[in-house]
Amino acid sequence: MKIERILSIVAVLVIAIIFTACDIKNKKEKEMEEKNNPEATIEMEDGEKIVIELFPEKAPNTVNNFISLATSGFYDGLIFHRVISGFMIQGGDPFGEGTGGPNYSIKGEFANNGYTNNNVSHTRGVISMARTNEMDSAGSQFFIMHADGDFLNGDYAAFGIVKSGIEEVDKIASVEKDANDKPLVEQKIKTITIDTKGVTYPEPETIKR
Repeated sequence: MKIERILSIVAVLVIAIIFTACDIKNKKEKEMEEKNNPEATIEMEDGEKIVIELFPEKAPNTVNNFISLATSGFYDGLIFHRVISGFMIQGGDPFGEGTGGPNYSIKGEFANNGYTNNNVSHTRGVISMARTNEMDSAGSQFFIMHADGDFLNGDYAAFGIVKSGIEEVDKIASVEKDANDKPLVEQKIKTITIDTKGVTYPEPETIKR
């Protein structure tokens, strides 16, 4: 009788644990469904699109900056000027060669710059801000990871991930290029549109250059 009672208690505990685990899983799934992160759609000149979910909870000012530039038309007509297969594709420079920007910069939201809230890893499809050796030098240039690159973690402000259109990233990464990794045939962005999901995002805090 004692053994049967013990087994009965164990069975009840196991069932309770299973139900608790299911409840936690359901709550997490519900939270994910309720998350209304903004989305950026990069439309290329040939009509192909890359849709990116942005992470304002991880890099708020970086996201504000990207949304502001995109909605102002800053990125319209710019190219991916540096592409490295197996690494990343980079764009957002108005000069098309890696030195341009919006005449300001933003604070780098990454760990080695004293910002600890951004734990987004540089995995395939993640979008992040390009910068010089100065921590707070990012402006408009961004890159999308073609492959995992965790060696960048903590040194660059990752702020979103590709939801659809990763095959377009693959295509851009595979084009012929010159000695400076610039595509021989321009990979031009027609426009970048933003779906804020009804949320109003403020203008970014900037640093004069």
